[in-house]
Amino acid sequence: MITLDDIRTARERIAGRVTRTPLVSSSTLSARLGTQVFLKLELFQKTGSFKVRGAFNKVLSIPEKQRGRGLVAVSGGNHAQAVAYVARQLGLPAVILMPQSTPRNYIEATQGYGAEVVLLPSAAEAFDRIAGYETQGWTAIHPFDDPLVMAGQGTVGLEIVEDEPELTDLVVSIGGGGFIGGVATAVKSLKPSARIWGVETEGADAMSQALAQGQPVRLSAITSVARTLGAPSVSEVTLALAQRHLESVTVVPDSEAVSALRFLLERAKVLTEPAASCTLAAADRLRDQFRPDSRVVLVLCGGNTGVSDLCGYQV
Repeated sequence: MITLDDIRTARERIAGRVTRTPLVSSSTLSARLGTQVFLKLELFQKTGSFKVRGAFNKVLSIPEKQRGRGLVAVSGGNHAQAVAYVARQLGLPAVILMPQSTPRNYIEATQGYGAEVVLLPSAAEAFDRIAGYETQGWTAIHPFDDPLVMAGQGTVGLEIVEDEPELTDLVVSIGGGGFIGGVATAVKSLKPSARIWGVETEGADAMSQALAQGQPVRLSAITSVARTLGAPSVSEVTLALAQRHLESVTVVPDSEAVSALRFLLERAKVLTEPAASCTLAAADRLRDQFRPDSRVVLVLCGGNTGVSDLCGYQV
């Protein structure tokens, strides 16, 4: 488990390496949901998502002489770009193992940061392959099941509470559970009364299935358009954090996530991923939980939607 001190240490460690992203009020969304709504614009983070926070915290915690041949990671999304960016900033080689279904824009962006991309049939096979790289001296950066990565992601929670100390509710999407685990740890430590609501999309709902069964469940396939939520399973640690801190996990269909993406683009002028816009879709379903004077923060965790994907989404 991670602590508030771990997250504060992470913030000191990554200071100057990442962006403090804005928290803004939205009159349009406040009217839509009948409460006071704020957006945490983490999609404006370096590489377009929160992932660099955890990647930097992990790598910077390792002495330079112990970083081996370079960094290796498994990702079909934002973690790939984050590790590639961190490696370039620190002068390290990077290899990213990606599923063959990874959108072209993610592959090209990762290569643009200087990483070697290895495409494999599935995320599960990519995870199986990573041990071989570790035996060759590469340093693996897990996308979520690492306390240093989670602590880095948790710095988002520090910023939210500092910028909106009267926070009552926080809506956060879930992939493998490291992001929401870190953020929830920070928020609950500083503001115990705040309620944390998790969100997944149908076809990428590893956490809700794990909560239902009381143990991690391995998904046979990721079928949601929210590919960056596509962890094959959560971990024992991220499940425990969810059990400790979350009010519930709302699972929304892709159609609602895409409809919310369109609304955010047209009315809030931000282009998110379905993995981020699903927080608005969930908030629509949770509206009866909010009072008119509630202060609800939706975390828009990433914005790496490709134009070809955007044009192909069906509402």
